[in-house]
Amino acid sequence: MAAHYLSFSLIVFSFICSIARVFSATFTFVNQCSYTVWPGILSGAGTPQLSTTGFPLNPGQSTPISVPAGWSGRLWARTLCTQDPTTGKFTCATGDCGSGTVECAGAGAAPPVTLAEFTLNGAGGLDFYDVSLVDGYNIPMLVVPQGGGGGPNCTTTGCEGDLNSGCPSVLQLMSGSECVACKSACDAFGDAQYCCSGAYGSPQTCQPTSYSEYFKNACPSAYSYAYDDRTSTFTCASADYIISFCPTPAASQKSAGSQTGEAGNVSLVISGSNSLISSNWLLMTSLITLLMVVVTLGQQFQPLH
Repeated sequence: MAAHYLSFSLIVFSFICSIARVFSATFTFVNQCSYTVWPGILSGAGTPQLSTTGFPLNPGQSTPISVPAGWSGRLWARTLCTQDPTTGKFTCATGDCGSGTVECAGAGAAPPVTLAEFTLNGAGGLDFYDVSLVDGYNIPMLVVPQGGGGGPNCTTTGCEGDLNSGCPSVLQLMSGSECVACKSACDAFGDAQYCCSGAYGSPQTCQPTSYSEYFKNACPSAYSYAYDDRTSTFTCASADYIISFCPTPAASQKSAGSQTGEAGNVSLVISGSNSLISSNWLLMTSLITLLMVVVTLGQQFQPLH
């Protein structure tokens, strides 16, 4: 009987461990813009696609998405999107992924676009994340870690300023008379020195330029060119993340250890995370129930003396 109990305990333990591996993190997308955005998601090579690869996010709305352990990929916001009434084709003025639908379905963003990049459970079990302007900029974005550890480098990063209004004329992406995105110098000119390619394909030869400095001065914690690692890569352990579009300045001052997850407006995140809290609570209670079953069965299988 004791052997049966031991076997059952090992099965339950393995099941619990598998759940812990599957439910790695939650990304909560928050739209604080005055207009609708359409987040896009691209999984890295060898990592699974998430439950969605693109969706609409209305002003004031927040949406949580579960992300599996070991996931890596990119997140961004598409803007000024429309659907052709005749063909049904879906396109966006910035961040378009070229799929022709709201779902990006494995396609990446067309520059210029503000990107958030993640590798979960990487070296040392840490999550690595950054906000990158290497492919240009379309709207403000912050990444705010929640509930994780990892020291002082587990903190908010991103770009909360409006770079379109002051974008150099040679880098502007125009829609009518309005600058809707700001190109990188690589995208605008294609020169190796701006793209960190060819003879400029190393940290020693690829250096900041006056164009990359425009992005860096406005957003010091974001990547401004390919080898901008020292000030632009962040790490956390076992954290969830808020991805906030058009954040308010107060969001950048939020402590990474906070339990409420502010991205400029606490109520937005809390209301949008109700389903996340419910699912996490359900998972926790299920695990507790399983453990109670194991204990009960263990008592029943105790040998009689």
